[in-house]
Amino acid sequence: MIFAFIRKYAAIIGFLGLWEGLSRLRVIDPLFFPPFTQVVAEIVHLLRIGVLGPQIKASLQRAIPGFLLATLMGVPLGLLLGSWFKTLTNYLELPLEIFSQLNPFLLFHIIILFMGIGEAPKVTIVAWTCLWPIVFSSMSGAAQVNPSLLKSGRAFGLSRLGLLRKITWPAASPVVFAGIRLSLGYSLFMLIAAEMMGASSGLGFMVQRTQETFQLDRLYAAVTVIAFLGLILDASLQLLGRAFLYTKLENYVNTPGD
Repeated sequence: MIFAFIRKYAAIIGFLGLWEGLSRLRVIDPLFFPPFTQVVAEIVHLLRIGVLGPQIKASLQRAIPGFLLATLMGVPLGLLLGSWFKTLTNYLELPLEIFSQLNPFLLFHIIILFMGIGEAPKVTIVAWTCLWPIVFSSMSGAAQVNPSLLKSGRAFGLSRLGLLRKITWPAASPVVFAGIRLSLGYSLFMLIAAEMMGASSGLGFMVQRTQETFQLDRLYAAVTVIAFLGLILDASLQLLGRAFLYTKLENYVNTPGD
């Protein structure tokens, strides 16, 4: 198991080892690139004195609601457009593409004009950014469902809602979860950028403040926490997705038709 872990994360382990070695040997200036162990020590110190924990909490309280809002809106919308309203989708494809390509940073300033400076604009911009990968993946997953499965479902008397719930959704779930997983990464990193532009707390604010005050140990500590927080959230979503998909497939196989 240890060897499997090392093999999976060999690139990351190698990068961190190279970072540590080059800084310790002063091949790169440790003033600008402190050793990784020194950065870890700074993370532990910031957690101990109660500086880092509130910043992580503030960022998660913005990123997770935005991500969940996008998921709750994007999955049903994408599934319906990809299954029930395929003709309408042909007309909406270009407008959806245009909306998805709108600059989030430009929208952030526009949203502030309507919502003011607070938590709502940050959650909204995260939700907007996360929405489109979920919508498009849900549409693609629903459109790729084998027509023979849908024909068989109709033969067993399933209603349109029954087809969506018992055939389209289970069959499209892997593609949908791929979009959700992509959006989870967007939710955190887009929030960090938003916090750097207009916030008084959070990891993005911490990065901006430490950069301005040239506190490089804290800057690298914040960046490292952001990277590992993204990995942790992604791994958690993968585990949740696998458990959910297995449950759905079991229900799909074992549950009789309506």
